[in-house]
Amino acid sequence: MAWTLTHVSARYAVVTLEGGGLYDLQAPRELTLTGGGETRSLTARQVVTCLFGLRPDTAYRLADGEDILDFSPLHEAFTLDVRDFGARGDGTQDDTAAIQAAILACPPQSRVLLPAGVWRVTHLFLRDHLRLELAQGATLLGSYDKAHLPVLPGMLQSWDEETEYNLGTWEGNPLPCYAALLTGLHARDVEIYGPGKVEGSGAPDTWWKDAKQIKGVFRPRLMFLNRCEDVTVAGLTFCNSPSWNLHPYFSSRLKFLGVTVLAPWDSPNTDGFDPESCRDVLLSGARFSLGDDCIAVKSGKIYMGSTYRTPCENLRITHCLMENGHGAVTIGSEMAGGVRGLTVEDCLFRHTDRGLRIKTRRGRGEQAVVEDVYFHRLVMEGVKAPFTANCFYFCDPDGKSDYVQCREKQPVDERTPEIRSLRFADIRCRDAQAAAACFLGLPEKPIGLIEMTGVEVSFAQDPQPMAPVMCCGAEPCVRGGIQAENVATLRLTDVTLHGVAGEKLELRGVEKLEVTGGNVQ
Repeated sequence: MAWTLTHVSARYAVVTLEGGGLYDLQAPRELTLTGGGETRSLTARQVVTCLFGLRPDTAYRLADGEDILDFSPLHEAFTLDVRDFGARGDGTQDDTAAIQAAILACPPQSRVLLPAGVWRVTHLFLRDHLRLELAQGATLLGSYDKAHLPVLPGMLQSWDEETEYNLGTWEGNPLPCYAALLTGLHARDVEIYGPGKVEGSGAPDTWWKDAKQIKGVFRPRLMFLNRCEDVTVAGLTFCNSPSWNLHPYFSSRLKFLGVTVLAPWDSPNTDGFDPESCRDVLLSGARFSLGDDCIAVKSGKIYMGSTYRTPCENLRITHCLMENGHGAVTIGSEMAGGVRGLTVEDCLFRHTDRGLRIKTRRGRGEQAVVEDVYFHRLVMEGVKAPFTANCFYFCDPDGKSDYVQCREKQPVDERTPEIRSLRFADIRCRDAQAAAACFLGLPEKPIGLIEMTGVEVSFAQDPQPMAPVMCCGAEPCVRGGIQAENVATLRLTDVTLHGVAGEKLELRGVEKLEVTGGNVQ
């Protein structure tokens, strides 16, 4: 096994131990980092490791025994310390204006530095060619001060009403929302990094109070990137977001490396990572523990999906830990623009309700196509329902209507979504509870292909009942097998189930079943 360079900038680098496992290393590795006339000893505990405190334009050597990795950080022109702009970092003064001034004054190839301290702000807007560093001991503290939070309008019409300008969004619709603590609008070439923390001040008596009661303006995120390009976020810890934590939107060429996202298990809408209509995204070495879906891949509700026709595509998720959320990796339910090319590899799912969770429904539209989803080399521990795909998800005001929930064939038209291909390989699931898998396709548009290879599922000794999917008629169950309805091809190779209470295969409307090896027949 050898360390490879995943990303390098002027003040930090991110390295990955190839073949090192899922998230944590099986045993810590003692490293030596030499450069700039000094030698540092480091202990790597995760497969993806961030190296901070580097000097620009300096040759470095990372040594792990006999394995050597040579690299050089990039050039840096200036450092703008926010204290020089009047920020105090005492947790009391509002440092918004001072830090924003430093950001606006920062020239290319330079950094804005937040040293150790508590930097209280309402919001910050990013700009092109920005490097923003939160040093060890630095906390960027969001304020629960709605009176001083700017609002991003949902949609603005041009003077001739021929074009529109979308700024704010909420759950797939263009709607007004408060600006995020870190907001990027059409920003290019941005890096936000460091061992510091971003704290959103979400709590039962602040942002999370009466969360379902919307009073005109929707809650902010911790980070919102609207139509940004070439953004890297590395090492930071995000805590207690008012709603979704990290929300890239119509953005491309993004890297999120070694980040941690935390919120209480019962916090509302605190999704960890929600790429929406984004392209070319790498999420590596992240840890999620929160109150909603850890990762939710989206592409808008029907207006945004049908108007802009921008899928979420070419996403790679590696060496991540997802725990305590509703779904480890979710697609939807707001995915009217489609999702394609999602790869999840070498990850650990722990104590989430579901592993893969696809949520779609009639009405999402013909652009709502899910294809080329690939899960590879995963371990799931205590995941109640490891594999789920639900084409009858009962979201939205009409979610329980006859049209959405009818189990009989409906006409295929511009409202009909589709799931084309799902592949799973080399996956071990321990202590499942409800069912090994539940795939529920539409009778008029069956799921095209489900392929499971080298998958093993065992159940907890004392499982608790749960409905594997959320739709009308779904009953709680325990120790269920593979439930598949309305699937064109179900291909099972070396699939093994332990402790199933009834039939290992519960099939209805499966056009073609292929079973090789394993014990499901």
